Amino acid sequence: MSTPTIQPALPALPFAPVLLGVVPSSGPPAGGNTVQLVGLGLGGATSVLFGTSTATIVAQDPLGLTVTVLAPAHAAGAVQVTVTTPSGTSNPASYVYVAPVPPTAAAITPGSGPVAGGTSFLIAGSGLQGASVTIGGNAATVVGTDPSGSILFGVTPAGPPAGGNVPVVVTTPGGTTTVPGGYTYLAAPPTVTGTVSPSSAAAGASFTIVGTGLLGATVLFGAAPATGVVVNAGGTSLTGTVPPGTVGTTVQVSVQTPAGSANAGSFTYL
Repeated sequence: MSTPTIQPALPALPFAPVLLGVVPSSGPPAGGNTVQLVGLGLGGATSVLFGTSTATIVAQDPLGLTVTVLAPAHAAGAVQVTVTTPSGTSNPASYVYVAPVPPTAAAITPGSGPVAGGTSFLIAGSGLQGASVTIGGNAATVVGTDPSGSILFGVTPAGPPAGGNVPVVVTTPGGTTTVPGGYTYLAAPPTVTGTVSPSSAAAGASFTIVGTGLLGATVLFGAAPATGVVVNAGGTSLTGTVPPGTVGTTVQVSVQTPAGSANAGSFTYL
């Protein structure tokens, strides 16, 4: 019966590890990105330093040709990367922490849409990768950007019921910018359910109109404006006071908002 051959343990390398390169050679100050160190004799690495900050080792090549790490956080600027193994510490290789570029935003297209939201838009600018967008303080849905980060695609949130122009703010890790001109929400034209109630009364009586999109409304009895018009918070009903008119005459009642007008039926003065 033959005696098995026992392979002796590999001796430690007679030279310190040699670091040939760092791939990629730059990254964000926040760190956390994957970096691969390429060289000779990197096996058994016990620590990797980016300047004086310790990286997290996540993988090592059994041949000692590569070590994969997660870069630590560091202020923007160049640092020297070194690898330490039982045989010593490598020569340094350069790695640059690059501060994110502040975004710019030239325009949003289209520049207006319905208050219900759901309108697809694009913002032209630069440095838009990783951006979030608010329109009128509400978060828009960001779909993505083109590879260069010069075009951002998104979908508008709902806007104020009465519509109007609101600011558009773009925020990235590099900073915040405001889109010139903002975005204009277009209120839906008012609608009236049924007719003015009551449909006949004396001047000075109270009346009610029910519908949708009534925020900001004025009411005309013929050509005479009603007074004391109050619209509820949802824009679904309003009350007011019948203006002066000639007894026995019948006039048309109309509701008018910045988005349009609606007929509320006829009214007869008693």
